[in-house]
Amino acid sequence: MEYILSILIFFPAFAGFIGFLVKEDSIKAYGIIVTALQFILSLILWINFDVNEALMQFTQVIPLISTYGINYSVGVDGISLFLVIMTTFMTMISIIGLSEKRDLKNLIITILFLEMTMVGVFLALDAIIFYAFWELSLVPMLYIIGAWGGKLRIYASIKFFLYTFLGSLIMLVGMLYLGYVYYLTTGVYSFSLEDWNMMILPFDMQFWLFIAFFCGFAVKVPMFPFHTWLPYAHGQAPTIGSVILAAVLLKMGTYGFVRFSLPLFPDASVYFTIPMAILALIAIVYTAMVAYAQEDMKQVIAYSSVSHMGVIILGIFALNVEGIGGSIFLMISHGIVSGALFMLVGVVYDRTHTKLIKDYGGIASIMPKYATIFAIMLMASIGLPLTIGFVGEFLSLLGFFKVSATLTLIAGLTIIFGAVYMLTMYKKVFFGEVRNEKNKELKDLNKRELSALIPLVALVIILGVYPKPILTPVENSVSALVDLMKIKAAEDNTRLEIIDRNSIEGDK
Repeated sequence: MEYILSILIFFPAFAGFIGFLVKEDSIKAYGIIVTALQFILSLILWINFDVNEALMQFTQVIPLISTYGINYSVGVDGISLFLVIMTTFMTMISIIGLSEKRDLKNLIITILFLEMTMVGVFLALDAIIFYAFWELSLVPMLYIIGAWGGKLRIYASIKFFLYTFLGSLIMLVGMLYLGYVYYLTTGVYSFSLEDWNMMILPFDMQFWLFIAFFCGFAVKVPMFPFHTWLPYAHGQAPTIGSVILAAVLLKMGTYGFVRFSLPLFPDASVYFTIPMAILALIAIVYTAMVAYAQEDMKQVIAYSSVSHMGVIILGIFALNVEGIGGSIFLMISHGIVSGALFMLVGVVYDRTHTKLIKDYGGIASIMPKYATIFAIMLMASIGLPLTIGFVGEFLSLLGFFKVSATLTLIAGLTIIFGAVYMLTMYKKVFFGEVRNEKNKELKDLNKRELSALIPLVALVIILGVYPKPILTPVENSVSALVDLMKIKAAEDNTRLEIIDRNSIEGDK
């Protein structure tokens, strides 16, 4: 178990290199085996994880550039554990359900390299290593959208890359400056998050560093008004690209807020609570209305993702255990549900080569299994009780209710708006008369599609009824995070009182 985190990070990339030697007709089976083994490794990590321990576990540190305090440092706690498991699970499911035939070998190898970067982001405890994995994740996704996407794939892929890359450059400046501040404070260089968490920064410095990190994380989420790259990326990406983008890559931004912004800049996080909440509320309400106006099924789900990510931001900046814990659970639930919805849209697109709502109608009678699974995922998306979507949304809104009841009530509109645009889309696609005669020949879900979708349905129901296995370890680590923020804020207030007292005595 000493090296399990490093194995989890680099095993997919190693398997990707071996994949070049695998024959084209065997590459999908190879991809399924590799991602299944990766998922099993993540379950082994969970089994050996001490759920009562709030601090980092299975840590490993290897010096890289000792002069500047850059180390290969990894670890896992309750916050990152289930994001890693979700990453390995959704990658496996996406390859099982993969229907792409064109240049399949290169696509699967690219997915394996992408999995390495995503797992690395969630496990890195050194800022430079985190940033390396963060930026490397752009390259496989750029390739996936640009090589296997739709007609506007080049525009969509470049827009995705430029938005996220430019925001990340500003974040890198903040990281380098924070490393320099640590050097001025202690006399040694370090980019370790655990070392940085011990620093107490003046508010003015927290203010500007919070903004620098905000630029990197907000674009990735994406928050309003940085969300415009997402509909293009989803609209042009192949199904597997949309699944992984929605399920995992967006969560890297919200994870960054929890892992960096809250513990490093607690006073600035409190200061920016209401501005962040306002941006989240705009995303929740505005993108929900935009989703209702869409004529493309994939665009409806893409804009709904922006709306749900707004709820996650609200939970994070509730700055309490309920809100942050609920937001992390909502990251997991949204990853499962949105990934499944994009996969379901891909199912009919493979058969009809259209995603327009007007081209469908009445297909519930033609594809009953498909209609049933779509309905379950749709209900989870709008937060129906006893589904996985309800738990995270309820806890996130409950946490922020302690901050502002008025803003929470406005945020609660996401449930109403979500029900409106999702049920409207479902009605037009699945009920009524069959408007397209060709759709009468559509075949229902096959074994490959069912094998990918049934595990997602099971998780939606099981974790909706009994979320405790995830909530308990998450809440333990979140409690430690909130306690750290309180301690740093208390120490900062004590230091300010001493400064004020010395100033008064000096004046006397």
